[in-house]
Amino acid sequence: MKSTIKTIVLLFLPLTIIAQKKQPQTKSLVDIEGFEKLTQEVMEYRETRLLPLDQFLEFAKDENTIILDTRSKSGYKQKHIKGAVHINFSDFTEKKLAKIIPSKNTRILIYCNNNIIGDTINFATKMAPLALNIPTFINLYGYGYENVYELSSLVLVEDKRLIFEGTTIK
Repeated sequence: MKSTIKTIVLLFLPLTIIAQKKQPQTKSLVDIEGFEKLTQEVMEYRETRLLPLDQFLEFAKDENTIILDTRSKSGYKQKHIKGAVHINFSDFTEKKLAKIIPSKNTRILIYCNNNIIGDTINFATKMAPLALNIPTFINLYGYGYENVYELSSLVLVEDKRLIFEGTTIK
């Protein structure tokens, strides 16, 4: 019995190896070199798109401008800048972005946890190099949304110029 099993395994082993070799090896759809190139391109451009709070709020008044909040859905629901629209950063795809921002000419204002201080529950600070504004800006630009501006100010949550909405607002 053992020798029969050995014989069967030895007969089919080469066929299994051949079948595995015939299947093409495909790489993942991850391109770190492309990301590095895109990041380099965005770096200089981004420097001209940083806005202090007063200018950010002035731009927000324009009807062809949206404030985009890419934090978690729960973070957004709890507290966000009034009028902001939401798409979780991890949900960025061409199709989903087009649903929220149909025109690539729309002016987009972005902010993240690292722009608001004094509310560690709703705006927990991230490590500065990992702030959500950075990948959000790069990804929006990479998807063809180049009319992006980023809040550059660190604003106290009590600052009366900012108006928040959400489930935690009384």
